[in-house]
Amino acid sequence: MAKKQFQAESKRLLDMMIHSIYTQKEIFLRELISNASDAIDKMYYRALVDDQLVFNKEDYYIKVTADKANRTLTITDTGIGMTPEELENNLGVIAKSGSLAFKNENELQDDHNIIGQFGVGFYSAFMVADVVTVTSRASCSDHAYKWESEGADGYTIEPASKDEVGTEIVLKIKENTEDEQYDEFLEEYRLKAIIKKYSDFIRYPIKMDVKTQRPKEGSDNEFEEVQEEQTINSMVPIWRKNKSELTDEDYENFYNEKRYGFDKPLSHIHVKADGAVVYNAILFIPENTPFDYYTKEYEKGLELYSNGVLIMNKCADLLPDYFSFVKGMVDSEDLSLNISREMLQHDRQLKLIAKNIQSKIKGQLQSLLKDEREKYERFYNSFGRQLKFGVYNDFGMNKDVLQDLLMFYSSKEEKLVTLDEYVARMPEDQKYIYYAAGESIERIKKLPQIELVSDKGYEILYFTDDIDEFAIKTIMSYKDKEFKSVSSGDLGIEPDADEKSSEEADANKELFETMQNLLTGKVSKVKASKRLKSHPVCLSSEGELTIEMEKILKAMPNGQDVKAEKVLEINVNHDVFQSLKSAHETDKEKLALYTNLLYNQALLIEGLQVSDPVEFTNDICKIMV
Repeated sequence: MAKKQFQAESKRLLDMMIHSIYTQKEIFLRELISNASDAIDKMYYRALVDDQLVFNKEDYYIKVTADKANRTLTITDTGIGMTPEELENNLGVIAKSGSLAFKNENELQDDHNIIGQFGVGFYSAFMVADVVTVTSRASCSDHAYKWESEGADGYTIEPASKDEVGTEIVLKIKENTEDEQYDEFLEEYRLKAIIKKYSDFIRYPIKMDVKTQRPKEGSDNEFEEVQEEQTINSMVPIWRKNKSELTDEDYENFYNEKRYGFDKPLSHIHVKADGAVVYNAILFIPENTPFDYYTKEYEKGLELYSNGVLIMNKCADLLPDYFSFVKGMVDSEDLSLNISREMLQHDRQLKLIAKNIQSKIKGQLQSLLKDEREKYERFYNSFGRQLKFGVYNDFGMNKDVLQDLLMFYSSKEEKLVTLDEYVARMPEDQKYIYYAAGESIERIKKLPQIELVSDKGYEILYFTDDIDEFAIKTIMSYKDKEFKSVSSGDLGIEPDADEKSSEEADANKELFETMQNLLTGKVSKVKASKRLKSHPVCLSSEGELTIEMEKILKAMPNGQDVKAEKVLEINVNHDVFQSLKSAHETDKEKLALYTNLLYNQALLIEGLQVSDPVEFTNDICKIMV
């Protein structure tokens, strides 16, 4: 039979198919299996309206067969088959979809899901094959026909022999090149992996003849290799089952099978949504942080399926960054896919799904916090930092979503508490939510600055994570209570100045001014402290930038040259102060020595670096001598 030519537009589109549209060559098998599934679906739909047709599901399957010797890969289905006219129209005209035409002709509603509606997936076979041969026998015919093509040069259609209704596609796999190893598409393990990855939940069995070992007859120790037909795909996805049918073990097994993590999931969420957008989802909250979680290499995202066919391995648009630890999948019938079915054409449906998923995740975390506190704390130890980043990022746009999920170590409870729990315990006279920042709980407990707040009986939140203070500055207030650092210049609880202390302040004014001059460029002020009781000295800060924030910003790779506005506070009731007064009256050189020592002492208490360690040690030696 004479070779027919593709239309000029079809030739260009075929060239695009092979070189541009698909990003991964392995996609061809997903496309051909999806088309085979559609062909069986069509038989089912026809049986619904044709009393002469009986649809027995056990008779319908897809088979994948590799022949290494002849370099062929065969995909067979027992579906509806094609007439010569359908072979001409569906395969001779690229981008004419037989599946879409069938759906429209039969007026199928959206709940009748036929996968292939673009009419281009078949041609992905030319990415891996030199020759594609399609032999098909339609359900309404006793005759079969063969369509064959070597690509853009055209195709032939001629009568053929086929005993059963259905379609057989034979790909003559290309020879290997320097850049591409086409042999992989003839390897049993590789084909099984591709089927499991993309087509595991196709509703009909996908069969392969696989090599397996079995004991030899009459021998307990010897084994022989045999070919055995196996069903490769799971067929019924877990997310389409009723929740009542499933156990925690079922969800854990799914988590492990999909290799979402090496741990056990801490919690799972099973969603069946039938509202503005229809989708199913299974989401997991892991227990442990992945080793690369806080690196640029970590990729967030959920697996995205369309009618059980994997479209994207990691769809980042389904998760906000602050919930990027969530693993799982989404399957929707409502997605508008692009021509390759690898990307979404527009994201209206995706945005609706993502918004719903965000709400489900937050609800699950709140439920854990309320009902399974120990579990939540395990989660928070792994991923609390990410929630705090979520509060801080995007100028605090998401703080209302996340603030109730935050926890900090409490000075009173000596464990993690929420902001809500803190505020609920506040005495009526307490104006602020007090916090102290430092490298560890142990160091914070020793800070001189916490004395006054502690003596008042007020609870203090300990911030030990470098993001903590930045997140809280973004929130600014919680339930109308502002946050206040214990190192703040004004704690709002300092004792009122009486006449005696005012006279004392006037008397010491010259001393503090002299010390301030000695520390020019290092502190903005030296003053008598109202917060210190047992400690001789401390640093406080004025303005929005605290001393702890300065430390964190300076430690960043770009080494930002930022400085908090520091105030050196002196405990006028400490013996050291008497030495300062005496030196101020009799020995200006000794006053300079004492001032530098106290300043450096205050730096060390804060965990800040002493600018000149040699000078500091020499000053100590001078005191000793």
